[in-house]
Amino acid sequence: MAKLIELKHLKKYFPTSKGALHAVDDVTFDIEEGTTMGVVGESGCGKSTLGRTIIHLHESTDGQIFYRGKDITQVSKSEMSELRHKMQIIFQDPNSSLNPRMTVEDTIREPMKLSKRFSRAEIDDRVNELMHRVGIDRRMRQAYPHELDGGRRQRVGIARALAMDPEFIVCDEPVSALDVSIQAQILNLLQDLQRDHHLTYMFVTHDMSVVRHLSDNICVMYLGQVVEICEAKEIFRRPLHPYTQVLLSAIPSTDLNDQRERIITKGELSSPINPKPGCRFAARCAYACEKCMQPQQLAEVEPGHHVACCRIHELNQ
Repeated sequence: MAKLIELKHLKKYFPTSKGALHAVDDVTFDIEEGTTMGVVGESGCGKSTLGRTIIHLHESTDGQIFYRGKDITQVSKSEMSELRHKMQIIFQDPNSSLNPRMTVEDTIREPMKLSKRFSRAEIDDRVNELMHRVGIDRRMRQAYPHELDGGRRQRVGIARALAMDPEFIVCDEPVSALDVSIQAQILNLLQDLQRDHHLTYMFVTHDMSVVRHLSDNICVMYLGQVVEICEAKEIFRRPLHPYTQVLLSAIPSTDLNDQRERIITKGELSSPINPKPGCRFAARCAYACEKCMQPQQLAEVEPGHHVACCRIHELNQ
């Protein structure tokens, strides 16, 4: 499959009074067309910032972003306007991402109205089509966000993201604010939409069970850096980086015969502000040594399996 998104040494730093916060630091990976790249890690690791930087809600500090082979790192306003039609985002909290003064119809209509590409009749038809596609009854057209439950609000957000018929969508923890009973419905909807419209997703989450269900490939981030990336089934079968092993050991299980041992980390979380050059997980890693104080490079240790750990071979023999 063709590469839709390519990231090369992408960085996003935020200035603070104490120095630069390295939210995204030297991230390199590809997302193939029609697939889902799951991006996982604990809160504050840079997952959401990475997604927003790719679609230019944040401007990158350094590195390159390619879309269908074209460098879109620095683009003009007119070029960015064109890209907005192809790259969209579904936000985490539908309660805060929807305008409380706009009805369902107005929210879905707004992107098409701003694009000036559609007639009024075309917009009306498309609003009806999108509401049907995401499972919102037409009687809800004039409802306001506060009149909807969380699941319906998120469906409105999904319909808004689909309004311009995009190719790439960043799903920024789209089910974490929803009841468990509603989460499965939204996840199934996203899968149906991907299949029917050949969408490409970057799915940001801290829930390993969700990412296992949805993703073709998984990227594990820790304090702004990628520590492991490979096919989803492989990362659950054979996690290699110590941090990935910690994440997987924390997944709850309903199997009474599950003998997995929970890995408890010790030590303090390193600061993402002006971090030292070594492995950022070293302070909490049971296998850290002097070599870990040196910069760690993401390297292919097995076909298609990349890990950033200098001790990876001796730990996984």
